[in-house]
Amino acid sequence: MNLSVLMPVYNEIKTIAEIVKRVKAVGIASEIVIVDDGSTDGTRDILKTLEGDPQVRVILHERNQGKGAALRTAIAAASGDVMLIQDADLEYDPREYPGLLKPIEEDLADVVYGSRFLGAPHRAILFWNMVANKLLTLFTNILYNNILTDMETGYKVFRREVVENMPLHARGFEFEPEFTAKILKSKVRVFEVPIAFNPREYSEGKKIKITDAFVAVWTLIKYRFVN
Repeated sequence: MNLSVLMPVYNEIKTIAEIVKRVKAVGIASEIVIVDDGSTDGTRDILKTLEGDPQVRVILHERNQGKGAALRTAIAAASGDVMLIQDADLEYDPREYPGLLKPIEEDLADVVYGSRFLGAPHRAILFWNMVANKLLTLFTNILYNNILTDMETGYKVFRREVVENMPLHARGFEFEPEFTAKILKSKVRVFEVPIAFNPREYSEGKKIKITDAFVAVWTLIKYRFVN
């Protein structure tokens, strides 16, 4: 199994070097595909230091287009049999990779979600973000007749063939509901595994906002009826 780690990046000068170090330390990724989505804070200077690293590929967007656009670029560029989305902050721990990959390795799943709400350790902040996440997941389950616990998780792992012919249009944070809607409609095998989670506060650089929840609701409704 060749694993491509897909890493969308936007203004993560404080964390980018550390997250790349942590991904490499796990020793599982065949490649790390980093898409810098128009960073202006010096992140690109750090990415230049990775030039020549055979494990790392850096792709630059000349202007900020959004997380979804960065992930679409990364998916198109990745060469692995399996792809894993890794945010460039330090909220998600790459040491979770073995557990995330196990259902795919055992041929029990085509897609694995790392759930923040299945009892693993997590930092106790951002109550209303948790409420919004759970409500969005509930809405997803009602619309698509499923029992997910964490639709908005940043840890999504999937076989290449899941996305090869999947039309993805998201440019921003609506990537999560679009991707989820389409995999649930396609009836691929989806597993969830518990993951630890260390959410950062807005003062620490968290980017998703409550208004993104309304976009997510519309995205879920739209893709219930269209491809």
